[in-house]
Amino acid sequence: MKIAFVGKGGSGKTTLSSLFIRHLAARRVPVTAVDADINQHLGVALGLPEERAAAVPPLGGQLPLIKDYLRGDNPRIASAETMIKTTPPGAGSRLLRLDEDNPVFDACAHTVPLDDEATARLLVTGPFTEDDLGVACYHSKTGAVELFLNHLVDGRDEYVVVDMTAGSDSFASGMFTRFDMTFVVAEPTRKGVSVYRQYRDYARDFGVPLRVIGNKVQGPDDIEFLRAQVGEDLLVTLGHSDWVRALERGEHRPFTGLEPANLRALETLHEAADAAYARRDWERYTRQMVHFHLKNAASWGNERTGADLAAQVDPDFVLSEAPSPQPA
Repeated sequence: MKIAFVGKGGSGKTTLSSLFIRHLAARRVPVTAVDADINQHLGVALGLPEERAAAVPPLGGQLPLIKDYLRGDNPRIASAETMIKTTPPGAGSRLLRLDEDNPVFDACAHTVPLDDEATARLLVTGPFTEDDLGVACYHSKTGAVELFLNHLVDGRDEYVVVDMTAGSDSFASGMFTRFDMTFVVAEPTRKGVSVYRQYRDYARDFGVPLRVIGNKVQGPDDIEFLRAQVGEDLLVTLGHSDWVRALERGEHRPFTGLEPANLRALETLHEAADAAYARRDWERYTRQMVHFHLKNAASWGNERTGADLAAQVDPDFVLSEAPSPQPA
């Protein structure tokens, strides 16, 4: 299951995504955490010291390796250099599975120890650096995450949880369509629900399921405001947490010490995410992947690579959980 957490800056989406990851890990559900935010804080939110979190090899720095591996022996892709962030897999491509060893995970994945010998695998996009200033946008880094998701075959009882970049910036690519469920973290303010409205309007045309998590809720008035603004999309609300405050101060407390109401809220998120599996449609997923690839090819990809990227599309290929031949 592929789950996204989105919201405006400061809404608490990184904190909530880290709590959901801890919840899954505590139940021994295999979980891969992906920090795709321009502000890279997910590793620290999961308990890594800042220096260790900063040392996790970024996906954005391994694009040549990632492209070369995923290309496999796909005859439609002339070279790894002609792959862009939206390049879809086809016959001969290497697909990624969460229960396997592969060069991408070997180069970039870091195992994060959590409570009671539970662990999570962490992948990070990488920070925006001084070398990027004035010459690149952050989407050049999140492109590695999009390629990862485009080639990922995941099952029901394994999770990828992505902490997305803040605001509606995710719509600069097709990555917002890559998820089984999107959780929009919204504070009970007009600004807090503005990102929800943008996501709702964009996502509606692509059948992207989303639910709202009301965060920093202080009382019934806040809940009433959120219900008036987002209606039935409101799934759960969370208020102040002494456990989270202690975590943000660098204190370690057992996850079981999280407030009971917040533990129940995380269970509700898990149930909603799990229920989304019944609506999974690999044909639509593949079709949307191709749609955004063709848009990117026409708008900038063909010119930048000097290749006809529309020819990379394999019309007979549908990504699915069924085993498929993998190149050697």
